[in-house]
Amino acid sequence: MNKQDKYRYPAVLGYDVPTKRYYVLWPDLPGCTTTGETEDEALDNAREAMSLHLWGLEDDGDEIPSATPLQKLDLSEYLDDSNKIVVVLVEVWMPSFREKMETKAVNRTVTLPGWLDSHAKRAALNYSQILQDGIMERLKISRTVAKHKKSRAKISV
Repeated sequence: MNKQDKYRYPAVLGYDVPTKRYYVLWPDLPGCTTTGETEDEALDNAREAMSLHLWGLEDDGDEIPSATPLQKLDLSEYLDDSNKIVVVLVEVWMPSFREKMETKAVNRTVTLPGWLDSHAKRAALNYSQILQDGIMERLKISRTVAKHKKSRAKISV
C-alpha cells in the first residue's frame, strides 16, 4: 500500500433541518461521517474524521480508495426534500496526524498482587515508567533508538 502525505476527497456537507445540525460524509469513504452545530465545526470535525478514517485504513493495511473527480460524483442518493447539500473538498496532511497517533498515550489495565501494589505505592514507583522500561527491555528497544526514529520522521516531513 502506498501511503500518501496528503489526501483530498470530495465530501457532502449538508444541513439536516429536523436536527438543525450540519453533517459531512464521503462518497468514497463509506462509514466516515461527522457532524457539527455550525458549518465551521462540521468542517473542522471533517478533517479530524477523515484523518482518523484514512489512518485506520493505513494501519490495517487496507486499500485506500481513489477520490472520485467532482464531475463524476453522483449525488442523487444524498438529495432529500428536507436537507440542503453542497460538495466540499476536504484535504488532510497525514505525516503530522500519523505522528500524533503513534505518540499518543494509551491506557492499559494491569493486574498485580495486592502486597506488590502496596510495596510499590510505598516506594512511590511510577507504574507507567516501569512498564515502558520492561517492554522496551523485552523487545530490545532502547530509548535512544526510539527517539532517533521519531526525530528522523520529523526531519523527513
